Amino acid sequence: MNNKQGFTLIELLVVIAIIGLLTAIAIPQFGKYRGQAYCSRAESDAANAALAMESYYALYLAYGTLAAANFTSSSPQVSVAVAGISPLSITATDLTGLCPKGTTYTYTQGGSPSWS
Repeated sequence: MNNKQGFTLIELLVVIAIIGLLTAIAIPQFGKYRGQAYCSRAESDAANAALAMESYYALYLAYGTLAAANFTSSSPQVSVAVAGISPLSITATDLTGLCPKGTTYTYTQGGSPSWS
Protein backbone atom coordinates (compact mmCIF):
# COMPACT_ATOMS: atom_id res chain seq x y z
CA MET A 1 0.00 0.00 0.00
CA ASN A 2 1.32 3.41 -0.94
CA ASN A 3 0.85 5.73 2.10
CA LYS A 4 2.09 9.25 1.35
CA GLN A 5 1.86 11.92 4.02
CA GLY A 6 2.21 15.69 3.74
CA PHE A 7 0.70 18.64 1.94
CA THR A 8 0.49 19.20 -1.76
CA LEU A 9 1.94 22.28 -3.41
CA ILE A 10 -1.56 23.58 -4.16
CA GLU A 11 -2.59 23.35 -0.50
CA LEU A 12 0.52 25.26 0.59
CA LEU A 13 -0.07 27.98 -2.03
CA VAL A 14 -3.67 28.42 -0.87
CA VAL A 15 -2.55 28.85 2.74
CA ILE A 16 0.11 31.39 1.73
CA ALA A 17 -2.46 33.30 -0.36
CA ILE A 18 -4.87 33.46 2.60
CA ILE A 19 -2.11 34.72 4.91
CA GLY A 20 -1.14 37.35 2.33
CA LEU A 21 -4.74 38.52 2.01
CA LEU A 22 -5.17 38.84 5.77
CA THR A 23 -1.89 40.77 6.01
CA ALA A 24 -2.95 43.14 3.24
CA ILE A 25 -6.10 43.96 5.21
CA ALA A 26 -4.45 44.22 8.64
CA ILE A 27 -1.49 46.52 7.88
CA PRO A 28 -3.50 49.61 6.78
CA GLN A 29 -5.84 49.18 9.75
CA PHE A 30 -2.87 49.06 12.10
CA GLY A 31 -1.56 52.34 10.66
CA LYS A 32 -4.97 53.95 11.13
CA TYR A 33 -5.18 52.89 14.78
CA ARG A 34 -1.63 54.05 15.39
CA GLY A 35 -2.46 57.51 14.03
CA GLN A 36 -5.50 57.71 16.28
CA ALA A 37 -3.29 56.84 19.25
CA TYR A 38 -1.01 59.82 18.50
CA CYS A 39 -4.08 62.09 18.45
CA SER A 40 -5.46 60.63 21.68
CA ARG A 41 -2.14 61.16 23.42
CA ALA A 42 -2.19 64.91 22.68
CA GLU A 43 -5.88 65.21 23.62
CA SER A 44 -5.26 63.44 26.93
CA ASP A 45 -2.28 65.62 27.82
CA ALA A 46 -4.26 68.80 27.08
CA ALA A 47 -7.20 67.65 29.22
CA ASN A 48 -4.87 66.67 32.08
CA ALA A 49 -3.11 70.05 31.88
CA ALA A 50 -6.47 71.84 32.02
CA LEU A 51 -7.43 69.76 35.06
CA ALA A 52 -4.14 70.64 36.77
CA MET A 53 -4.70 74.33 36.04
CA GLU A 54 -8.25 74.19 37.41
CA SER A 55 -6.97 72.48 40.56
CA TYR A 56 -4.37 75.23 40.95
CA TYR A 57 -7.10 77.85 40.47
CA ALA A 58 -9.25 76.21 43.16
CA LEU A 59 -6.40 76.58 45.65
CA TYR A 60 -5.02 80.04 44.77
CA LEU A 61 -7.94 81.72 42.90
CA ALA A 62 -5.61 82.53 40.01
CA TYR A 63 -4.15 80.59 37.12
CA GLY A 64 -0.44 79.95 37.28
CA THR A 65 1.99 78.19 35.03
CA LEU A 66 1.88 74.49 34.21
CA ALA A 67 4.98 73.99 36.35
CA ALA A 68 3.29 75.72 39.29
CA ALA A 69 0.27 73.46 38.80
CA ASN A 70 2.61 70.42 39.03
CA PHE A 71 1.77 69.24 35.52
CA THR A 72 4.21 67.19 33.48
CA SER A 73 3.33 65.73 30.11
CA SER A 74 2.90 61.96 30.10
CA SER A 75 4.53 61.76 26.68
CA PRO A 76 7.90 63.16 25.60
CA GLN A 77 6.50 63.55 22.06
CA VAL A 78 3.76 66.02 23.08
CA SER A 79 4.45 69.64 23.96
CA VAL A 80 1.83 71.28 26.20
CA ALA A 81 1.52 75.04 26.77
CA VAL A 82 -0.96 77.55 28.18
CA ALA A 83 -2.32 79.61 25.28
CA GLY A 84 -4.47 81.93 27.39
CA ILE A 85 -6.03 82.29 30.82
CA SER A 86 -9.25 84.21 30.11
CA PRO A 87 -10.78 81.79 29.19
CA LEU A 88 -8.30 79.07 30.01
CA SER A 89 -6.86 77.67 26.80
CA ILE A 90 -4.35 74.81 26.59
CA THR A 91 -2.53 73.73 23.44
CA ALA A 92 -0.94 70.32 22.95
CA THR A 93 1.34 69.83 19.95
CA ASP A 94 2.06 66.39 18.54
CA LEU A 95 5.80 66.58 17.85
CA THR A 96 5.79 63.40 15.76
CA GLY A 97 3.48 64.88 13.12
CA LEU A 98 1.76 61.49 12.71
CA CYS A 99 -1.69 62.48 13.96
CA PRO A 100 -4.06 62.54 10.96
CA LYS A 101 -6.25 65.23 12.57
CA GLY A 102 -3.47 67.86 12.69
CA THR A 103 -0.47 68.82 14.77
CA THR A 104 -1.93 71.19 17.38
CA TYR A 105 -4.87 70.42 19.65
CA THR A 106 -6.47 73.33 21.49
CA TYR A 107 -8.57 72.78 24.60
CA THR A 108 -10.57 75.88 25.54
CA GLN A 109 -12.52 76.22 28.78
CA GLY A 110 -16.23 76.35 27.99
CA GLY A 111 -15.60 75.93 24.27
CA SER A 112 -15.22 73.09 21.88
CA PRO A 113 -11.77 71.53 21.49
CA SER A 114 -10.26 71.69 18.01
CA TRP A 115 -7.37 70.41 15.90
CA SER A 116 -5.32 72.53 13.55
